[in-house]
Amino acid sequence: MSASRPRSASAVIAASIVVALAVAGCASKRDDTSTSSSSKKDKLVFGVAGDAKVLDPALASDGESFRIARQVFEGLVRAEEGGTKIIPSLAESWTPDASGLVWTFKLRQGVKFQDGTDFNADAVCTNFNRWYNFSGLMQSEDVSSYWQDVFGGFAKSENSALPASLFKSCVAKDPGTVDITITRVTSKFPSALALPAFSMSSPKALQDYKADGIAGTADNVTYPEYALGHPVGTGAYKFVKWDHTAKTVELTRFDDYWGDKAKIKTLIFQTITDLTARKQALRNGQIQGYDLVAPADVKALKTDGFHVLTRPAFNILYLAINQSGNPALKDVRVRQAIAYAINRQAIVDSKYPEGSTVALEFQPPGLAGYNENVTKYAYDVNKAKELLQQAGVTNLNLKFYYPTEVTRPYMPAPKDIYELIAADLKAAGIQVTPVALKWSPDYINAVQTTNKHDLHLLGWTGDYSEAYNFIGTMFDRPKMEWGFTNPGLFADFKAADAEPDATKRANDYAALNAKIMDFVPGVPIAHGPPSLVLGKDVDGVKASPLTDEHYARAYYTE
Repeated sequence: MSASRPRSASAVIAASIVVALAVAGCASKRDDTSTSSSSKKDKLVFGVAGDAKVLDPALASDGESFRIARQVFEGLVRAEEGGTKIIPSLAESWTPDASGLVWTFKLRQGVKFQDGTDFNADAVCTNFNRWYNFSGLMQSEDVSSYWQDVFGGFAKSENSALPASLFKSCVAKDPGTVDITITRVTSKFPSALALPAFSMSSPKALQDYKADGIAGTADNVTYPEYALGHPVGTGAYKFVKWDHTAKTVELTRFDDYWGDKAKIKTLIFQTITDLTARKQALRNGQIQGYDLVAPADVKALKTDGFHVLTRPAFNILYLAINQSGNPALKDVRVRQAIAYAINRQAIVDSKYPEGSTVALEFQPPGLAGYNENVTKYAYDVNKAKELLQQAGVTNLNLKFYYPTEVTRPYMPAPKDIYELIAADLKAAGIQVTPVALKWSPDYINAVQTTNKHDLHLLGWTGDYSEAYNFIGTMFDRPKMEWGFTNPGLFADFKAADAEPDATKRANDYAALNAKIMDFVPGVPIAHGPPSLVLGKDVDGVKASPLTDEHYARAYYTE
């Protein structure tokens, strides 16, 4: 099976117009997303590229789920708006003891959950103990991936490959003070608590809506009631409904919010998968903003008076190579050949916005631990062929997975990028069989919980300003996505993470970046600065390198 042939330009334009008109037509029939002049000031509709997966942030691993979570939930700490520095949120301060293992958090007083119950130290411990005691399917890598990335194992780990848990205990000393004890010094704590996955949920709602009542199988999960329709946090917006037919998630202002109240009463996230349709919906007034602006549209939107906000390129797109599938991929020479075969500069030049760069390693420049001296795989088809010959590999055919119905900050055009890479591999003598799957849940499940893929496109947007959040998240333990075990590499990660001296730790990460690029578990492709756009009369939102935008700050200027 070969890759589908690109459509002609006229066909693309015609198809885009049809999609745009269809979206606009549907919008005219739906009251929930209409924006007449009388109602517009009380409502902001924001266009997103894909559906959320779940509404319980502890079970999420995708950007669209986290986008909603960031409006509804809060954690103990958060990143400053527009940056990566960790600042107070539900905790006003935090202090480690002399050992660096016991952290005392002083909690903000007078905070209510959206169901009217109190946020306090007991609520904090309920959440931590819930995560720590996940069992059965809740320990699936796809279900609790962020807990496993940061904290490792559980109270009773059911997977022997999981490390001992970083979390040890949570003790409520009084309603406003909580001690969280960890088992080892780590660079991840407490910065990682800014992740939406570690947001505070109402203990009452968790119990009432059976938050841990998961069912199904690891690759076909049925999520519980809480995760699909009853999320309750402390954020500036509270959940109203998730309309799967209209592809909307509606939130409303939480009037008892402890901080500055949301300026716009109703916030709706509207899924519009087609880029051209998102742009047309903005111009028609159907939506007041959208994410992941096509690079070619930035200039025109700015010229027409729309507010285009560009995020710093705090991300990575990569081609992952699964070593547990085709036996040939266990040979480092074959993986090197794949790396040499890809013209990454051509991908950046044709598919990424201005300011994008070819990725040399699996973390972005400017982050401590970045290493200019890693092995570089410049585009060289002859070198690729030579390496395949040395490995004795002929007639190599690989299953190449890529996602549909989605645009990601690090991946502006998945199908186009797939086609460019597939053509490069073919030129080097490597055939591919394309496997295109809908992003959520099919694609994510397929590439993270099975070993059927040989190659796939995926990426990462940083969650906090630490090298471990990039390279450690990917390579500090065996993962189905990559399909390899490398005890030496895993041990080096453990040592680097435990190094308390920031300068020494950065040197450790630099050495790890060199080791990773010699091992070649995949091919880093690009770092791109993604953009979002807001209406001409919408202001107040700050673009975040973490995609951590807070729409409670949005307001109409007219």
